[in-house]
Amino acid sequence: MNGLQKHQTRSYKMILLLGLMAFLWVETAQCLEEDEGFTFEGEIRHLAVATNTVYISTDEKLYQLSHDLRLVRSLIQRGTLKDGDQQGEKEFHRVSDTNALNANLSINLLLPFVKNDTLVTCGAPNNSCGYCEVLDLKNISNLVYSENIQMGPLKRSNASISLLVDVKKNSGLTETYILTAIEKRKDESKEIKCSSNIETINLHNVIDRQDGGIFSLQGGSEYAVIKSEGIVEFVDGFQINSTVYLLSNVRSSDQNNKVHLSWFVSQTSKVDTLKSLRGVYLSVSDGGEGSRLLASSVISDGQPVLWSGVFSVDGGQANTELVVFDISPDLSIATNTNPHFTTKEHKVSQLKTLRPKTVLFKQTFMTSVAAVRQKAWMVFFIGTGDGQLIKLVVDRNYHPACPEVLYRASDDRKVFPKIHLDPVDHKHVYVPFRNQIKRVSVSKCSTYTSWEKCWSAQDPYCVWCDSKRSCMFEDECPDSNWLSIPDESQQKIVSHKLIKNPTGEINLIIQIHVTVATTGLSNFACQFSTTSKEPCTKNNPPPAFPRCTCILSDDTLPADGLDLTVKMRLGTIHLSEQLELINCSNIHGQPSPRLCRRCINAGCGWSHNRCSWANQEIQNDSVCQNMTTGMNFSQPEITSITPSVVSFYGTNHALLSGRNLHSVSSVRIQKDLSCAPQESPVWNNTGTSLTFHIPSTETKGVVKVCMLLPDGSCHGNADITYQSLPICNKMTPSSTWISGNRKVILIGTRLNLVEGLTLSHAPHEVVLPTNISSQSLTYETPAAGQTIPSSFVRLKVANQTLACSITLTYHPEPQFTSFTSARTGEDIRIIIQKKGDKLEMTTADLLVWGMQNEHDYPCIMETKESSNDTDTFICDIQSTPQVNFQQLKIRYGDKTIILNNHYQPLFLFMLLALLPILFIIVVVGIMFYRRQTKNFTSRMNRFMEDVELNVRNDIRQGFVDLQIEKADLMENVGAIPFLDYKHFASRTFFPESETLMALCIKDIGQDVVKTQLDECSQSLSKLIQDQLFLTSMVHTLEEQKSFTIKDKCAVASLLTVALHSNLPYLTEVMEVLLKDLMQQKSNAQPKLLLRRTESIVEKLLTNWISICLYGFLRETVGQHLFLLVSALTQQIAKGPVDSVTEKALYTLSEDWLLWQAQDFSSLKLKVLFAVGSDGEVSEPLEVDALTCDTVEQLKEKILSAFKSKFGFPYNSSLRDICIEYEKEGLFIPLQEVDATSEVIEQVTMLNTLKHYKVNDGGTIKVLSTKTHPPLSPQPSVKDDEDFSGKYFHLIDPDEDGDQMKNPEGKKLKLKEVHLTKLLSTKVAVHSFVEKLFRSIWGLSQSKAPAAVKYFFDFLDAQADNMKITDPDVRHIWKTNSLPLRFWINILKNPQFVFDLEKSPHMDGCLSVIAQAFMDSFSLSDIQLGKHTPTNKLLYARDIPKFQQEVKTYYKQIRDLSPITDAEFRDFLQGESKKHENEFNEAAALRELYKFILRYFTQIKEKLDYNGAPAELTEQLQHVKESFDNLKSCSWS
Repeated sequence: MNGLQKHQTRSYKMILLLGLMAFLWVETAQCLEEDEGFTFEGEIRHLAVATNTVYISTDEKLYQLSHDLRLVRSLIQRGTLKDGDQQGEKEFHRVSDTNALNANLSINLLLPFVKNDTLVTCGAPNNSCGYCEVLDLKNISNLVYSENIQMGPLKRSNASISLLVDVKKNSGLTETYILTAIEKRKDESKEIKCSSNIETINLHNVIDRQDGGIFSLQGGSEYAVIKSEGIVEFVDGFQINSTVYLLSNVRSSDQNNKVHLSWFVSQTSKVDTLKSLRGVYLSVSDGGEGSRLLASSVISDGQPVLWSGVFSVDGGQANTELVVFDISPDLSIATNTNPHFTTKEHKVSQLKTLRPKTVLFKQTFMTSVAAVRQKAWMVFFIGTGDGQLIKLVVDRNYHPACPEVLYRASDDRKVFPKIHLDPVDHKHVYVPFRNQIKRVSVSKCSTYTSWEKCWSAQDPYCVWCDSKRSCMFEDECPDSNWLSIPDESQQKIVSHKLIKNPTGEINLIIQIHVTVATTGLSNFACQFSTTSKEPCTKNNPPPAFPRCTCILSDDTLPADGLDLTVKMRLGTIHLSEQLELINCSNIHGQPSPRLCRRCINAGCGWSHNRCSWANQEIQNDSVCQNMTTGMNFSQPEITSITPSVVSFYGTNHALLSGRNLHSVSSVRIQKDLSCAPQESPVWNNTGTSLTFHIPSTETKGVVKVCMLLPDGSCHGNADITYQSLPICNKMTPSSTWISGNRKVILIGTRLNLVEGLTLSHAPHEVVLPTNISSQSLTYETPAAGQTIPSSFVRLKVANQTLACSITLTYHPEPQFTSFTSARTGEDIRIIIQKKGDKLEMTTADLLVWGMQNEHDYPCIMETKESSNDTDTFICDIQSTPQVNFQQLKIRYGDKTIILNNHYQPLFLFMLLALLPILFIIVVVGIMFYRRQTKNFTSRMNRFMEDVELNVRNDIRQGFVDLQIEKADLMENVGAIPFLDYKHFASRTFFPESETLMALCIKDIGQDVVKTQLDECSQSLSKLIQDQLFLTSMVHTLEEQKSFTIKDKCAVASLLTVALHSNLPYLTEVMEVLLKDLMQQKSNAQPKLLLRRTESIVEKLLTNWISICLYGFLRETVGQHLFLLVSALTQQIAKGPVDSVTEKALYTLSEDWLLWQAQDFSSLKLKVLFAVGSDGEVSEPLEVDALTCDTVEQLKEKILSAFKSKFGFPYNSSLRDICIEYEKEGLFIPLQEVDATSEVIEQVTMLNTLKHYKVNDGGTIKVLSTKTHPPLSPQPSVKDDEDFSGKYFHLIDPDEDGDQMKNPEGKKLKLKEVHLTKLLSTKVAVHSFVEKLFRSIWGLSQSKAPAAVKYFFDFLDAQADNMKITDPDVRHIWKTNSLPLRFWINILKNPQFVFDLEKSPHMDGCLSVIAQAFMDSFSLSDIQLGKHTPTNKLLYARDIPKFQQEVKTYYKQIRDLSPITDAEFRDFLQGESKKHENEFNEAAALRELYKFILRYFTQIKEKLDYNGAPAELTEQLQHVKESFDNLKSCSWS
């Protein structure tokens, strides 16, 4: 022991030195997420949990973390390896000098010894012989002891384990030892020569006072070791009471894998403990061979000992099952007779095989499991190879509830084989990945907002706390007044059954399936009631939890059923259930699953394929599964589904092929367990194929597909695999020309899931890909405008759009300058010169023909050469006769150009000769024009007199009409379809970026789910919470010339999303940036401040106001805005509307005025709706129409009138109905275009009611094309791509611009004649406009919105600080901040607030109103004249009155008492809380990081210039490194 004592003495002397050097070893954390996760430098090798601490070793560090994953300290594992005092001995020393590093201590064993307050670590420095350290458990920087000895494997091994074992001695004392079980490989390396007695299974001392000293294997006269035969891979080990369990994979004699369970009885001594070995095989299949154990967890440590394991049933990684075994020790098995493990006294016997109690769960790529008992339930936390943490709850009868995904990684990272529970709160689990660990809550109780949802979650962690009226963990409920789920899985909270006694008496038995706190059992009561009389007799048995009985007062139930209400009281908790009682004998029909379920749900019993009164047995709809049907259906079969592999988002069109599909009504999609099946309707069913929709999902993996028949039975069996989303990495080429249609190849992963592509400049133009594979696809670029420099590529997957983070650059069209031709043999070689550009065109981009005598000769492309600023393309025209080509036809994309060889001198000479002749013609033309002008003026004067008379009549008639029609404008607007907050915010934040909108705004199903930020996003979130960093970053970005206004708006909105949960801080930052902006502007033009959005803070202000005024907008202004839009819509529809151009006679915008309107008259039509298929019709509905309406417009008015009268839409859409007109007893089909349609110069006029001679009071019949298919169905002409070119309605195709070729040919054909219609429309909607304006600048109850008062006071304070005394400046600042920045946006874009579509015509009308609104805030008088636009003239008389109201509004706000900082902070915190978890903060942070990365160097320089502390710069560097690591991370 001299060597041991010397090591110990030396180690104790080193403690002081190590303490002084600790700061060199302890380093700060990377990517720490508060209460969420931690990312490490290097891959995780070992994970251990003790009391309140987590210990993790990586390749180069040992980490000590708190239970909530905050870094306590880290110990570097690099140092120097020096020769020790003994020969061949090496000593490992940690040093601070990086130049002296020559060794790395990789930890292969990590064990906390809690009773001794030490942490044992062992490894092999630089793969040399073993080296172990004993560290202080509470401070790993303190080294207690070290020794050169092997304990555990020398090399990294995922199939070796270690654990502490307590052995009870004969003396009654208990000693603790370290058991190591080391993987034995087939081809173990013998390169490292180390002196060691270690074998496969070993028992080491753990403290020095034990016999033989610390780490010794000595066990009396022999070593405490066990050898193994063949290949052994250990999976898990644990001790329960006096029994030690080891789980391993062993190789049998026939080389098949078997799962082996070993038992040891820890008694007497180390050697006796190992000699007590007993073993069995665990088999999940009949043969028990080929399966592998991947992960393990004990469920209970009582009797029986229940254990769960993740098995690979075929030896691979994909096909996995979660299985439960009873692994209680079988003491009848002889000890020390195992064929796989041997000691000195060893005999071999055949092993028994244990069969599982149940297979709980099947899921692909399961890698880990942790099991816990929660009340009477078992809860399993399952990790997968594609980055999911799945929670599975199982009752005591092994009935699993629906699995729930607690966490899903954005990529396919594999979960580490060991999952641990947080030892402190037992409410979180640690989920380790390759180089990070997540702390995930075991339950989402707080997300269940009602008692029903809390119960339906089937989560034993959750209770419904009545005093708090919320779902929560049981220990969080302040009293014992709570409810939770029962001890067994149930489908309903309340079940009932109807039992009929032999006497004819009907008993209704109610049972409530809940667990109640003890206080709730004392006064359990039930009350039964109906709308008519007391349903129960007076001799009911008293209620006894959980059951109560009602003996019905009538022996028979009504034929149409009895509606009954059951109210139950449990303590202070009251529950209510509505039941419909049906006579069980009346439920009859052909036996089918659907009839069976109806019977069971009615409380009746199902037996012998019929429904009857229930008995005392418990039945649920499981008896209806797999039953055969008596209906005459051919059983359908599935042969294939295309596609069968989809992303999370599913797909809109999947093709199912098979046989006997005619009767299939829908397709059912569900997981292996019968949980939440989704049913998708089918269409295009031909009997051998059908189309259906594959819905989106939250989980990855394989789902089952079957086909539903009308009887409720489901047939067929096929699989659909859900995968992660596609990712694009690069694109070649990365540029295109403006006209588009260049073929581009996109490279990435899972691109076979892409259904289409769009680009940011043309988001509605979907490009279909070709040549699709998993790694690449090809698409043709869309055309772009002249001003678009670049466009972002987006992937269309189902109904979602994914950002691709790849930019397609647009360059001008290629310029081909000249060509030459020369004969080479029988061929002609063409050499084409093109001006150099950035397009990087290749020969594959070009098609070339030589042109001669109207004949094209194809030129075969050969090569491309580039020199200086010229690109040269060479091609050959093969086997060509003697032809001298003067022109080439060149095609690239879909554009064709003609390239001439040289100028034509003859043409130039002829042009010069014609110039004198042209001069003479011009002079003659001018003289003729002057004469004609005089004649035209005379005729025009006479015409204008007529026009003036018509104008007078039109104005007079217009005002008469207004008095009659104005009252109708407010009727039947119905409920106001407000958008929810997040969709309002997304359209305000990202009006021009659907990609960012989709990334940052969660789907509806995610509303209440708290997003778990990844570590790097959390780190960046923490960084931007530093005001110095954030303001420095903003200033840096705005100083960059390449940072565009579009980039500024994007960054501002991303910051808004990222900081939405902390609006007070966002407000502080905005104020700082605004002050900086004011200082920049103060020396120049202060009136221009905030006029435009040219900086980040100006867009930030827009977003901030939108957030703060959303409540005011919805509660006060929204109704008036919607009424205005509705009034405009109704007013426009009162007169003619051109179906092609959408121009109307009644409008506010001169640009949308239908001045070409012909004479028309009003019609009142009787509309009948066909009912059924036998010719029955409904009662007539009166519909107003015009003789100039098209068939399509009449359909719209019919459907609108139907909805207005009945309050709900007609059951068929516009495209699914056809209409007929009754004429002389016959019904004539009305079509938009038919053989009788008028055609003018190849342009067809749409048929109108006047064309069909529909009379006032005529009868129209509406038929559904589904039940009454037309003989010759006609698609809508609006589907034609050249609709506006092929068809016209009210504007004749011979009309040009604002004047007709023959203006006096038709009555009132000048625009100015109809300008009075603008005034008529203005008068009709003026009351709505006034109410809207005054709701905006009025003070309800003498109070202004908090944000308006606060910000206006802020602007006044800044004006005081800057010594600005001009009141006009303050007025302009407030106007630029509020009406110009927010209200104008809302007035012009009601679709930001409501779920409606804004037509271009409506946009024009709203622009006129918005202009009037803005003029109301102007300080200058509006100068009017004959050239003033009509949109200014319409509201000219109203503006002065509005301007005075605005000034009063500003003064009233200024006079209000100031809002305190505390009050406004409470308001902001309330807004944050109100809308928490509605935004994808992680996505916003990742997009924000892209901008930081682009200007990373400049941001660091700005921080240094601003004197930022070093910690801030280091934090920024850590963020960059962690994001860089995230890009390259994948599980090996």
